[in-house]
Amino acid sequence: MTEASTTRRSRITPEREAELYAAVLDLLREVGYDALTMDAVAARTRSSKATLYRQWGGKPELVVKAIRHTKPAGATGIDTGSLRGDLHTLTSQEDDCTMQQNAALMRGLFMAVHGNPDLLQAFKELLIEPEMEEFRRILRRAVDRGEVRADRPALDYVVHMLVGAFATRSLIDDRPPTKAFLTSYIDAVVLPALGVPVT
Repeated sequence: MTEASTTRRSRITPEREAELYAAVLDLLREVGYDALTMDAVAARTRSSKATLYRQWGGKPELVVKAIRHTKPAGATGIDTGSLRGDLHTLTSQEDDCTMQQNAALMRGLFMAVHGNPDLLQAFKELLIEPEMEEFRRILRRAVDRGEVRADRPALDYVVHMLVGAFATRSLIDDRPPTKAFLTSYIDAVVLPALGVPVT
């Protein structure tokens, strides 16, 4: 983070920032990304639009940072000593109710990304790339421990498999993703694809 952005951020307390992010997510659920405006965020949070733009630069950055703020820690700090343990821990960080709300929110945002290159760029830089790096670290540890062979083709597709299962559960089964569904999917699909025995 640059010195300028650090200075810019220091104007809002962490508590106020969390309040703003919660309001942004509420608005997103109510109206969707395309209809969400900085005017509406300013009104909902009793902020000035100038403050919002100074702090976040624009709607894409504000929305993605709001999502990142409310997400669990992701893969950071997870190290159970086995790939299965790490993946199960990763999928159990949210309760089923929160997971269902987030799945609905992400479905709407995935649609919005197609018509909003700025939103896509913000997603990649602020959310996807940092989380992918943490996830790659989990997989590298599994390779280093000898659990997964380094030349296993499925290594390049683990994230695709997990995101696909999460995103398409409601489409295919007309049911929301749950911890039980994701852990069983890991055991039935992901680990076998990697050649990891499920005991």
